[in-house]
Parts: sequence; structure tokens; C-alpha cells
Amino acid sequence: MHHAFDPTRNRVSRDLGVEIPIVQAPMGWIARSQLASAVSSAGACGIIETSSGELDAVKDEIRKMRDLTDKPFGVNIAQAFVRDPSIAEFVIDQGVKFVTTSAGSPTKYTATLKDAGLTVYHVVPTLQAALKAVDAGVDGLVVEGGEGGGFKSPTPVSTMVLLPLIRSRVDVPIIAAGGICDGMTMAAAFALGADGVQMGTQMVAAKESPVHENWKLAIVNAAETDTVFLNEQFSPALRALRTGRSESLVGADHNVFDDFGNAQDLYFGGDMEAALALTGQVAGRIDQIRSVGEIISSTVAEFSETVSRLS
Repeated sequence: MHHAFDPTRNRVSRDLGVEIPIVQAPMGWIARSQLASAVSSAGACGIIETSSGELDAVKDEIRKMRDLTDKPFGVNIAQAFVRDPSIAEFVIDQGVKFVTTSAGSPTKYTATLKDAGLTVYHVVPTLQAALKAVDAGVDGLVVEGGEGGGFKSPTPVSTMVLLPLIRSRVDVPIIAAGGICDGMTMAAAFALGADGVQMGTQMVAAKESPVHENWKLAIVNAAETDTVFLNEQFSPALRALRTGRSESLVGADHNVFDDFGNAQDLYFGGDMEAALALTGQVAGRIDQIRSVGEIISSTVAEFSETVSRLS
């Protein structure tokens, strides 16, 4: 079934050392060993986050990964949220081979990480950012459409426009992010020039996701119009589930990070008004809570069906 992603032909599979070029998004507090190990065990690539800024906890999570899976996994360095200048050394010391860098300049850590033998993909929301990252020597890009959840460029561009645009100007491997939840959207991303895909919202709603059931059910019950785009005046902007709290912050005249709320109370306590529930528009397409294994295998099967139907 996985021959569609033969690592001799698929650059993302080859770079990441995985069977299936699907990556789980590095979501703060969520992208930890429980979820990431399930993704890696399924043949795709789990990623451990650093955007929570809790580096001691992250170190523990990376240690736990080694017990939970012998498959490859990656780490994300979220530069805006990790002020520790030794973060690159920290990641190198963990023995991780694949890193995505985001929310900052691609020139900051790329050389250090690559000199240590790591593969580095940088997350980009615009063509200009993509060209800058390629100039900085990154191995690949995560091209993030504005429909995705989480921290965003204040000038969002949809995946359908951004992905083929960047592909027309760069040769490096591309992982497409934003709006992807299944084999059809994965095939569409490949048609537009991607070599792999990243899923965020779909993984938040997975059985193995550590978040409270209330958030998973909110994703399952959300319409495609049930996210709001916030903070574009201050940057980073963000896309969150439509709740009383998030609606009250639309067009706010101050930085909404001051009003983000208590993430733990929402993420793990289930109080949907306690903080902003970072979620993509693709929530409108997710209608059940499934295991990571089911999500990955059904995506691969539907990808193959879609490609053969089109050809």
C-alpha cells in the first residue's frame, strides 16, 4: 500500500526516514509523546513541540518517545516562543535528525543544525519567506496556508494559491500544511507540487491526542465557518475556533496574546472559554474522532484511490 511513497522517489519520506510523508503539526502542549509516538508508529512522522516553552518537559517527552517508538520523529523549534539561545544545541543533543523551524528567521539556526547533520525544514506563509529560507540553505519547506489553525501570518494566503506559487519558484521538497485532513486533500497538495503533507486540526481530534474531549467534540461539530482570524494588527495573527472568547477578540485594538487565557484549562480541563482553541477551517470536514492509525491508513488508501481515479 505504501509504494506510492517509495522513499527512493518521495523526497520527504527520504529526508525524514519515514514510510509515509505525513507529518503531525507541532502544536504547543499537544504535540508530545502520546500523540507523536502514535503518528510515528503508524509510519508517518510525529513531531515534538517547543512552542510551549517548557524545555524541561519537552526533554522528558523526547525521552519518552524513545520508549514508545523506535521509528523516526522530529522536533519543531518555534523561535518566537523559545527565547533560549541554546535551543539548537538542546535539539542536537537529543539525537533528533529532523527539525522544523518556525516563527522566526531561517538564518538563525539552519547552519548550526545542518552542520550537526540534521535535516531542516522551515515553515513559511509567503513566497518571500520561502525564497529567504531557501537562500538560508534549508533542506525543505513547510508551506502553510492561511486556512490552517494556530499562529499565522497577518496576511493569510490559502494553500491552493500559496503552494503552487512557491513550487513554481523553488526546487526543495515541500510539506503542505493548512486544510489537509485526508487522502483527497493530500492528493490535491501533491498535484499542486507538495512532496508531503502536515495535519494539525485532524490530529488534535485524534483518539491519542491528549486534549480534553470537549475540544475534540467542538472540532467534530464545527462548520467550515466556525473559526475566526485574530490579531492581524499585531502579529503573529492566529486562527482559533469560534467561541465567546474568540469572537470578542475579533478586530481587537490590542495584542490578543494578552488575552489568550489559560491554555491548560482549555486544552486539558475542557473549559472552551478559558483560552483560545487554535483550530483550522478544516474542522468543518472532520466529523469523527478516530485513532491516529485509522487516520493515516485511510488517508493513504484514499490518496491512492484519488490518484488512480484522476489518471
